[in-house]
Amino acid sequence: MFWRFVFFLTWQLAGGALGWWRAGPWGAALGAAVAAWAWFVWDLSRGARVLRWLRTGDLATAPSMRGMWGEAADRARRLLRQSEAKEQDSHSRLQEILAALQATPNGVVLLDSEGHIEWCNQIAASQFGIDAQRDVMQSIGNLVRDPDFSAYYAAHDFSHDVVLQGRDSKPSRPVRISVHLHPYGHGRKLLLSRDVTALEQADAMRRDFVANVSHEIRTPLTVLIGFIETLQTLPLSPQERARYLGMMSQQASRMQSVVQDLLTLSRLEGSPLPGMTEWTPVVALMQRCEDEARGLSALLTQSQARPHVLEFPPAEQLRVLGEIAGVPTELQSALSNLISNALRYTPAGGTITVAWERAHDGAVRFSVRDTGPGIAPEHIPRLTERFYRVDRSRSRETGGTGLGLAIVKHVLQRHGASLDITSELGKGSTFSVTFPANRLR
Repeated sequence: MFWRFVFFLTWQLAGGALGWWRAGPWGAALGAAVAAWAWFVWDLSRGARVLRWLRTGDLATAPSMRGMWGEAADRARRLLRQSEAKEQDSHSRLQEILAALQATPNGVVLLDSEGHIEWCNQIAASQFGIDAQRDVMQSIGNLVRDPDFSAYYAAHDFSHDVVLQGRDSKPSRPVRISVHLHPYGHGRKLLLSRDVTALEQADAMRRDFVANVSHEIRTPLTVLIGFIETLQTLPLSPQERARYLGMMSQQASRMQSVVQDLLTLSRLEGSPLPGMTEWTPVVALMQRCEDEARGLSALLTQSQARPHVLEFPPAEQLRVLGEIAGVPTELQSALSNLISNALRYTPAGGTITVAWERAHDGAVRFSVRDTGPGIAPEHIPRLTERFYRVDRSRSRETGGTGLGLAIVKHVLQRHGASLDITSELGKGSTFSVTFPANRLR
């Protein structure tokens, strides 16, 4: 400001001196006045340049000058640069937050105080059928028309969530979406959604599993208690006592089998996956399966006129297959289970054919084909469920626990193998296991 005053005074002195030189005292006064007005116009033009630049705010066109107006322009330029830097930083942070919300496995919808959509991620768009670009500022109530959601939104009680049917839900494949609203700011709401289909299915399976276990153990336990009361209260002959004790032993063995299979399932689900370091010759594995199968067949058909016809591949063919990687006890349990199932459900005199075949891609296919009664198509997808039986009475008669194929499925999944079941009523069934090529050498 001091130099500005000095500069103004210098202009007046120069104008006054020029006027004195040309016209004396009156000329000096006139020259000082003209110089003052000339300085004022010049300074006003400099201020107008700065004002025009401030109106545009474009840093590239900032005026370069000295003096007070130059300092004002420089300070304004620095403030604008700081403001732009803060704006860019805020924008970057906002984009990072939106990217994080976009990457979350749950649906996220931001609603304003009127319930209009301000932003949503792709998960929410997929779950509710929303277009993330087109439906911005549309009312959430117009897009999500589920009556349960409408009642939930209107009640303004957001202390809990509400479970809705997903837009892609089908009778054969239900989809369930949990929606929870969280108020924030001035009337705004954060809508969080997540797919709870698997959780509800797991909860239903858990309930079914507990009910099935209770039923499977309660039935033989009731029989045992009845036999024990009979032995305690009635005078029985030695033959009757022996018969009751035999039936009690049978029921106890059944409960023991259920418990052992449950423990096996628990161990399979909790143990680490088998590696590729333990190798077992295929011929040795199949020899143990064949020995068990012939022993079981002899037991099942001991009172029948004709035994089962068992067909196993020759040892020379199995030696060509080499070795298989995995836990030997688990592999033998799974393969033997498929063979024993075929034996239990095939009448005496029927044929059980076991085969090993190498596919073109190097994979190996193990199959068990029987000539039993076959399985109806509607039962095949559920055969590996725990305690699922096509014929409950026949399964119990043959000593089945309803857990055998569930164990087989877990063992095969742990070894990267797949199970395929084909059957035709009255013509028998074929259970096939395909091992990947890297499991054999």
